[in-house]
Amino acid sequence: MVQGADQPMDTERMVLNFGPQHPSTHGTLRIIMELEGETVIKGTPEIGYLHSGFEKLGEYLDYNQYITITDRMNYLSPLCNNVAYALTAEKLMGLEVSKRTEYIRVLMCELSRIADHILNVGMLAVDLGALTAFLYGFQLREDIYDLFEIATGTRLTTSYTLVGGLMRDIPDKFDEAVIKVLDNVDVVARDIETLLNKNRIWQDRTKDIGIISKEDAISYGLSGPMARASGIDWDIRVQEPYSRYEEFDFDVAIALNGDVFDRYLVRMEEMRQSVKICRQALDKMPAGDVMVDPDLGFSLPPKDEVYNSIEGLIYHFEITMRNRGMTPPIGEAYVATESPNGELGFYIVSDGGRVPYRVRTRPPSLMNYSIFPKLIEGHMLSDAPAIIGSTNVIAGELDR
Repeated sequence: MVQGADQPMDTERMVLNFGPQHPSTHGTLRIIMELEGETVIKGTPEIGYLHSGFEKLGEYLDYNQYITITDRMNYLSPLCNNVAYALTAEKLMGLEVSKRTEYIRVLMCELSRIADHILNVGMLAVDLGALTAFLYGFQLREDIYDLFEIATGTRLTTSYTLVGGLMRDIPDKFDEAVIKVLDNVDVVARDIETLLNKNRIWQDRTKDIGIISKEDAISYGLSGPMARASGIDWDIRVQEPYSRYEEFDFDVAIALNGDVFDRYLVRMEEMRQSVKICRQALDKMPAGDVMVDPDLGFSLPPKDEVYNSIEGLIYHFEITMRNRGMTPPIGEAYVATESPNGELGFYIVSDGGRVPYRVRTRPPSLMNYSIFPKLIEGHMLSDAPAIIGSTNVIAGELDR
């Protein structure tokens, strides 16, 4: 019932499909919204709208082949996906990689975190009408992708991390190229914050919008910036360190209000902390190999040996064509990592064969997205892009 100028007027609720074509859905998402005027009464996400079958594919690919699939789950920070899966497979097989491998993985993951956060902040600003902030961060993200191309040969789906090590070592003078990019992160962050932090429109569109209480964050199993923006001091890199994160000095960014604005602030601070970690990784980078001993039968021989020696060619053939190589013992393993969006974990079950019996993923996007119906209720339709943007949902992670 809506009160008109002269007399009450009966209205009906309108059902609106928000997505999948809407430009601010950040992927192939579909949300069925019920509106009274411009107020959202109910929002129901269709989680399975984009079905990828990533987990099922794990039953048909060997352990290193599946790395290419993890790239495509969160395509904004695929290196983090690679590392999470590799850590789980290595735990299952009892493999211990070199310290140099772990430091390079940390370096690549933190560069990925910066690239992921800068795009999220930029696209959130675009969703709310502030194109300039996106343009500030676009060049920085491209510079980071240049670093990935130098190290891995590709920019997006790198498949750089392998079970037992890395595809190749970082090249000479790579540290110099990284430092040039890191020097620019704080400059770009200050530019964005100068543009947005005290901007009246930005504050009106983000403050007190989509508030998540500390209790709700725990109840819904949220993690990453969404949980830390609600006052939860939880970062897997600190609480359950992996890849020698305990050897790095950095602060965990925490906020208290739990709204869109605080989630933005947490990501901005996390970029600066990632810079600190990257600099420490470069300063303390140890020497050593980046792949386990090929004699263990877990890794392919270097390509130059395959192309130039009969032994290398035979060994490559034995592993790839004659069902030899990685055959972990019967068992199961789970490893949780701190991806840019929160807890990313892989669960692998082995029956002793060359391919996993089962692969399951704990994707942060799915958990973080689960609270959206509660957040949008009672808000205006125009608040939906702000809330979705602040959750940084990656559709590829939703229905694995």
